[in-house]
Amino acid sequence: MAAIPHGGMQLMRPHFVDPQTNIVYDTNNSDFEGWLTKQSVWLKDWRRRYFILKGSRLFFSKSEYQAPHGMIDLSQCTTVKSADLKSKKRNSFEISTPDTTFLLYADTEKEKDDWIGSVGKSIVRCSSTYYRNTGTQEGVQPQQNHNQQQYTMPQQQQYEDDDDDIYSNDGNEYFND
Repeated sequence: MAAIPHGGMQLMRPHFVDPQTNIVYDTNNSDFEGWLTKQSVWLKDWRRRYFILKGSRLFFSKSEYQAPHGMIDLSQCTTVKSADLKSKKRNSFEISTPDTTFLLYADTEKEKDDWIGSVGKSIVRCSSTYYRNTGTQEGVQPQQNHNQQQYTMPQQQQYEDDDDDIYSNDGNEYFND
């Protein structure tokens, strides 16, 4: 939860201001949030950041209640998938746009799976090919729904993207502990 009761008051996170457009985004009342480690785009070093998923945007900051300093627009994303081989880090995943691939890793496999699922839902909700199953009669066109909470990755894709089973704890120096 983004706001935590503290002595009768709720702590609120500062807004994110997009430096290119000056649009102000509220990051409170998030859909999903938590700590991840992200590879910096330019220096390629790994930095721990607090991530806030709200709607079709994924914000990140240096701490939980600091103003976010970056944003990934998930409406521009094409994929989110496991990336342990690519990053050489356990519990890692990538979020890809046509221009950039963001590499991140979670502390646990469950957290990684939760993030992939949550980000995947957001990407699908932004997609023009996402429709709500209305359960109506045959011949009626399904209605588009950007607020649907259900997301299921196709069964075959789930197995193709899961490369965790190829690792063993053999002291490989390329993997984080």
